[in-house]
Amino acid sequence: MHPLLLSALIQIESGGNDLAKGRHGELGALQIRAILVRDVNRIMGTHYVHSQVTNRATATFIANAYLSHYGKNLSDESLARIWQGGPKGAKKSSTRAYGRRVMRELHRQQDISLAGTNETRR
Repeated sequence: MHPLLLSALIQIESGGNDLAKGRHGELGALQIRAILVRDVNRIMGTHYVHSQVTNRATATFIANAYLSHYGKNLSDESLARIWQGGPKGAKKSSTRAYGRRVMRELHRQQDISLAGTNETRR
């Protein structure tokens, strides 16, 4: 997984707000639903509770576990589509626009990262 993908997802999902609450029970910077936490607990043998996803480190662990499990050897865009649409999200036409939006944000962050690298080399 590209190291900036989670950062792009966070920006798209909540603008970086760790305490964000969605209309359908999503929580945290990554707007995680309770069902996703239960799925990661099943996959990883962990015991997280939904309210813990307002902690950025916990949310990041859960997102990495989920995307690693369902998105082996897939592109960043496919991973973003899984994040929005569930385990089969990469195949759903309804997630295409979200995938493109996340990729635009990922490329924006890469450009910023490269600009910062060039500044420190001067």
